[in-house]
Order: sequence, then structure tokens, then C-alpha cells
Amino acid sequence: MKTEKPIILVTNDDGITAPGIRSLVEAVKDLGKVVVVAPDSPQSGMGHAITIGDPLRLNKVDVFDEIEAWQCSGTPVDCVKLARDKILHRKPNICVSGINHGANHSINIIYSGTMSAAMEAAIEGIPSVGFSLLEYVFDADFTVSKMVAHTLTKRMLEEKMPKHTLLNVNIPKAKLSEFKGMKICRQAYAKWQEEFDHRVDPRGKDYYWMVGKFVNLDKGDDTDVIALSQGYASIVPVKIDFTDDEMKKRLLKDWSDLQLHQFSEKEKI
Repeated sequence: MKTEKPIILVTNDDGITAPGIRSLVEAVKDLGKVVVVAPDSPQSGMGHAITIGDPLRLNKVDVFDEIEAWQCSGTPVDCVKLARDKILHRKPNICVSGINHGANHSINIIYSGTMSAAMEAAIEGIPSVGFSLLEYVFDADFTVSKMVAHTLTKRMLEEKMPKHTLLNVNIPKAKLSEFKGMKICRQAYAKWQEEFDHRVDPRGKDYYWMVGKFVNLDKGDDTDVIALSQGYASIVPVKIDFTDDEMKKRLLKDWSDLQLHQFSEKEKI
């Protein structure tokens, strides 16, 4: 009895012509039937944005050899939604997003279009993973990233991951001889310390250019930031449910009166 190949949905936020998504397609194309649905232009930093007030365009393109590919005028999340509903007409076996040009470790997951696309897939019950390389140049070396993407995608397909599985994988800028391997980590507590450079345009109008630096505020040695600094690829399992269970327990205890509170006429504002 012939077994059907698993369907692998590939997407990103750097656009369908980015070298990173081409590398990802090359990394996973022998693992199943690959279908690419990606933005027609760069969408970095879009987070979980969706298109509401404008129509979405979806066009089939010949970008990858013998690989079905579509470009979408919308956001990375739009791409996943359209892929599920209008192209595949079913849930794929896995969604792989990336390979992003630049880090998506720690708090960067909040802003990342790469990870938001993967998260949207996970919300739909599709095991998913986002891959990012800590290198921003257009002609970055994706050798190690391709090996990591192939290995993890293959493992996820073989082990039939739970349907809401979501992994955030970051790969250090390193040659193959320097690469230490992969580590399962937790997300570091880190943030961007931003400033806004005030400038004036030729017409005398003010404008602002955001600048800043990434600061690790976490002292632990089991975080994605530390693993990457030591030459390892970091693997962070991510939850869709943002509920803070510890705070919930505290509020149930300390704010129990609020659950029974009924407003009176005297409390009107």
C-alpha cells in the first residue's frame, strides 16, 4: 500500500525571493510534498498582523524548481491562513517558517513575522517551527541552518508531534567546523533598549528613526541567548496560551472578592 507523502507548508516574512526561504525549501524538499506560500515583499517585524481593510492577492509563481509556490500580498499570518483555506484545502502535516535573516530569540518572538506565521499554524492545529539565523546580510551562509532545519523537520514528521507544537529555533552565525550542536532551552528575559533619533527632513518636518540595542537581563545559563553565544542552535518550545498560571492562583486567592462583586448605583463613574 502506497503511503502519501506528508505535506510541508513553507513560509517566511522576508519575502518569497529571500535566500533564507530558498535554503529552507532545499533543506526539507526530500521529506515530503513542499508547498510554498510567502509574502511578495519583506514583512519583517509585522508580528501577528492580519490584513482586514484591503483585498489580498494570491499568485502562483515559478520560483523554485518543481516546487509549488504562491506569493501573497499580505502578511506572514495571511499566508498561512490562505494556504490552509484556499491552496491546500486541508491541514498540512507541518509548517516550517524561515529561514529568517536575523535573530528571533528571547523577546524578539513577539515582533517576529517568521514566528507569527508558525504560531498561526500552531493555532490551527498544525505542528510548526520557525527557523532564524543570527546573520542579517543578504548573502548569509545558510549551510548550518539547512542542516538544523532538515534534522528537526525530519524528527517532527517522524515522531508525529502534538498538533499545537510550536518551536522557536535560532542558529548562530558559525561555520560548520565551529558549530557546537543543538540545545533545548528556555526563552531568555531580555529586551530592546530603544531610542528615537530625531531628524528633520528637507521640508523642515520632524521625523524619528528608531535605534537601540538588545540587552540580556537574564542571569540563567539555560537560555536561548546563552546557548547561541556558545555556538549552539537554541530550541525553545513555545505555548500559544499566554495565561500566567502562577498569577492566576494569586489573584484567585487575593482578589477573590472581585469575583462576587456587583456594582451599585453609588459606584457609577
